[in-house]
Amino acid sequence: MRGTRTAMGAALAAGALAVTGLAFAPSAAAVTPQSATINANCGVFGGGAATLTATQSGTSATLTLSSSAIKTPVAVAQDSIATTLTMVKASGGTTVFSGTKNPAMAAGAAVTVGPLAGTVAVGDRLEAYGGSLKMVIFGVSVTCTATAKQSPGPFVF
Repeated sequence: MRGTRTAMGAALAAGALAVTGLAFAPSAAAVTPQSATINANCGVFGGGAATLTATQSGTSATLTLSSSAIKTPVAVAQDSIATTLTMVKASGGTTVFSGTKNPAMAAGAAVTVGPLAGTVAVGDRLEAYGGSLKMVIFGVSVTCTATAKQSPGPFVF
């Protein structure tokens, strides 16, 4: 009986510690809007509407870009596109999101890259217009720029 009480007491103590840990764990901050649309020009590689989707957890943020208007020139393996997305800060300067995350894509398929990782500060307002998207596919650089401000507006972290 005494062993059962000790085991139950230990289980209750562990449960209480777990609940306390959850209460003090940092919560995910909300970025608004969660997605925005841009019109991108990628030169000879095409262009058109693209969607940026943002997430945030503290000072870490990710952006994913997807576009059915921008096509892959060749078949691309998963996680093989080196991508750098430079966003313009409303307060001046830029914030860079980068990574090599992408799904496998057939030649001529719609482009999706991300999530691309970056660091933000509370209150950062980031806009694609004035920045750039650079993708390196098999050593070939593809640079895209937004032709107008993103809609419905900048990301606010």
